[in-house]
Amino acid sequence: MTAYGMIAPVLALVAWTFVMWVWMYATRIPAMQKAKIDVNELSRTGAKLELPAQVTRVADNYNHLHEQPTLFYAVALAALASGVNDPIAIAIAWAYVAARFVHSLLQATVNVIPLRFLLFVIASLALLALLVRVAELTLL
Repeated sequence: MTAYGMIAPVLALVAWTFVMWVWMYATRIPAMQKAKIDVNELSRTGAKLELPAQVTRVADNYNHLHEQPTLFYAVALAALASGVNDPIAIAIAWAYVAARFVHSLLQATVNVIPLRFLLFVIASLALLALLVRVAELTLL
């Protein structure tokens, strides 16, 4: 697990973000075509794009992967820059990625909000633990 250090979980989450990007367009474009949405009209009027919930949830998750994970990237890159190749830190990074992966699947499919919130909390705590671990190994 430590052979590639922090770079493997970073690349895994970036790759997962692109999976969600493909999924978003694979659901959004057909839904827009089915609803006969005129994108030029949307652009001109600034009206809100109204699509079915199962389509919107995928796009929402894609957007979520550009929010908190940016902090993960910063901490992981700080670990790389400072030479942290600690098995515990790397395991925490993988735990964060796994929680975000499951969170994405849950949000994009059945969207059970209490479970999704729990996964978000687990990912957030993993990110906090990673920050503490990297800071501990780098600064102390």
